[in-house]
Amino acid sequence: MTLNQIELTMIDGTKKSFADFAGKVVLVVNVASRCGLTPQYEALEALQEKYENQGFTVLGMPSNQFMQELGSSDAIAEFCKTTFGVTFPLTERVKVNGRNRHPLFEELVKAKDSAGLAGPVMWNFEKFLVLRDGSIKRFRPTTKPDAPEVVSAIEAAIAAK
Repeated sequence: MTLNQIELTMIDGTKKSFADFAGKVVLVVNVASRCGLTPQYEALEALQEKYENQGFTVLGMPSNQFMQELGSSDAIAEFCKTTFGVTFPLTERVKVNGRNRHPLFEELVKAKDSAGLAGPVMWNFEKFLVLRDGSIKRFRPTTKPDAPEVVSAIEAAIAAK
């Protein structure tokens, strides 16, 4: 299966596929509303605002696998909008690890981080930068969205049309 064939259910219940993001640089992040890393939403939204007109988007994929996400799509959407002003797309809650892992994460976890390690999502706010050619750069949860290595990877990917 290619990334573009993977179906997504957005937080409002509409159906999309990853192909809807074709031609864009996409930062996929497993997000959670009640995590110590939740303030990263602010930097994610800042990236969205800065680069969205240059072929970039953040895609937030809420997950409760680490027991830190709200219980309903409506609650998650409301929290993201009112607390952090999130405008980037969000999916419904998904599993990022295990047998029922979302198909997108089946592919994303094959990517290696800067230490050369692939495998399961370690925690909330793990970041996967999907380049236009389908290649993936992985950043672990404690790497902030506005860290120099993330920003330079986004800018390089945007420039490589």
